[in-house]
Amino acid sequence: MSWLAYAAGVLIAALGVALSIALHEVGHLVPAKRFGVRVTQYMVGFGPTVWSRRRGETEYGLKAIPLGGYIRMIGMFPPKPGDAPGTIRATSTGRFSQLADEARAAAHEELLPGDENRVFYRLSTPKKVAVMLGGPLMNLLIAVTLLTGMVTIHGTAETGQGSLVASVAQCVVPVTEAATATTCEGRPGTPAAAAGLKPMDKVISIDGSPVTSSADVSKLIRPRLDQPTAIVVERQGEQVSLTVTPIANQVATYDAQGNPVLDGNGRPVTQTAGFIGISSATPIVYVPQSIATVPGIVGEGLWQTAGAVIRIPQKMVGVWQAAFSGEERAIDSPMSVVGVGRVAGEVSAGKLDLMIGEHTADKFWFLVGLLASLNLMLFVFNLIPLLPFDGGHIAGALWEGLKRTVARVRGAAEPAHVDVAKGLPIAYAVSFVLIAMSVLLIYADVVNPIKLGG
Repeated sequence: MSWLAYAAGVLIAALGVALSIALHEVGHLVPAKRFGVRVTQYMVGFGPTVWSRRRGETEYGLKAIPLGGYIRMIGMFPPKPGDAPGTIRATSTGRFSQLADEARAAAHEELLPGDENRVFYRLSTPKKVAVMLGGPLMNLLIAVTLLTGMVTIHGTAETGQGSLVASVAQCVVPVTEAATATTCEGRPGTPAAAAGLKPMDKVISIDGSPVTSSADVSKLIRPRLDQPTAIVVERQGEQVSLTVTPIANQVATYDAQGNPVLDGNGRPVTQTAGFIGISSATPIVYVPQSIATVPGIVGEGLWQTAGAVIRIPQKMVGVWQAAFSGEERAIDSPMSVVGVGRVAGEVSAGKLDLMIGEHTADKFWFLVGLLASLNLMLFVFNLIPLLPFDGGHIAGALWEGLKRTVARVRGAAEPAHVDVAKGLPIAYAVSFVLIAMSVLLIYADVVNPIKLGG
C-alpha cells in the first residue's frame, strides 16, 4: 500500500467533510443575513478557536476540531420571564454548541440599539424555516452537484463482458480444505502464479476461444488437464500472451447457470478437473448517463439514506457486537469520520481496486460518490424534527405558524412566540446519545473496520 496515496485519500475525505460542514453553515448564514438577523459568529469546527477574523458585525473563524460548525444568531430563543431587559439568550445552529450555550449560567447577549427587530424569533414562519432549512438544503445541493457530475461524466456501473482475474492463489488447496487451510507450506504453487497471471488481468481468450463471461473460464480450463494452454489477457491497456498448464485438483461443480451444485446436506459437490488457481470476477464498466436520470438517482439515494437513518438503532447493536465480540462487521454498518477516512485512504492506495476499477479516475469518482452519500446523510439527518437538529427548529417554527393561523381564523389575540428552548432537555438526551454513538463508531472503526475489499 502506498502511504502517500493513502494519506492523500484521507486528506481529501477530511477536506470534503470540512467543506460540507462549512457550506452547511453558509446555508444558514446567507438567508439569516438576508432577512436582517444579526449574526455574530460563523465557525467551522468546535473546541478552542485557532483562527478568526471579524468582517462587519460577524466573526468568522476555525475551531481546533473541524468536525462540526455553527452560526450564532441573536435571539434564536424568545426572552423568558426573569431575563434582564436588553438581553437575549445566546444559542447557535451547532448541535453540541447549543449544549454549551445553555450549560453556561451567563449565556446571554446584549441587544445593541436597533437590534429589537433583528432577532431570529421575530421572523415570520416562512423566514424561520428558510434560515433553518438552508443548511440541510446546502448539503442536498452539494450531493446533487456531485452526483450529476459523477453520472454524466463518469457514468453508472454496469456489468461488462468478459472476465477479470479477481485473485491468484499462490498454492494448490483442494476445495474441501479451502475453509481450514492457513498456510502454503508443503503445498505446490499454482499454475496461474507460475505463468504470471495477476489480479485485474482481463481474460480475452483461452486456447483461442474468446471469453465472454466469468463462467467461460472454468468451462475452458477444466477439460485441459496437463495440457499447455495459451491465455491472452489485457493488462493496463495492452494484450499479454501467457501459457499455463492446468493440474488436477478437487474443484466445485457448477450448473449451467453458473451456480454451485449442492448435495442433500447442502455441501458443495466436487469433481477432479483442470485447475490453475484463479478466481474470476465480472468486469464493471461505467456508462455516462443523461442528465435526465439525475432526479431518479438522487431520489433513490434519499430513499436509501432515510431507510439507513431509521435502521441506525438496529445497526448500532451490530456495531457493538463487532467492536467487543469480534463478530464480522456488516458491510452496511454505520461509519464514523474515522471509517470514512480509512475507506478513502484505501481507495486512493489501490487496496479496493477489485471493487471500483483499475484506473485512477475510478478511484477519484469513488471518492466523489462517498462525499455525495455523506451529504445526503447530512441532509436527511438534520431534518429529524428534534433539537438539537435543524429539524427541531423547523418543527418549532411550523408549530408557531399553525398556532398563529388558528388564532387568526378564530379572531383571537396573537399567541406568544413558541419557545423552542423548552425542548432542550430532549436536546441534551439526543446529544448525549449522539456522542455515545460517535465514540462507539470511532472505536469500532479502529478495532474492527468495515472490510469493503481485499
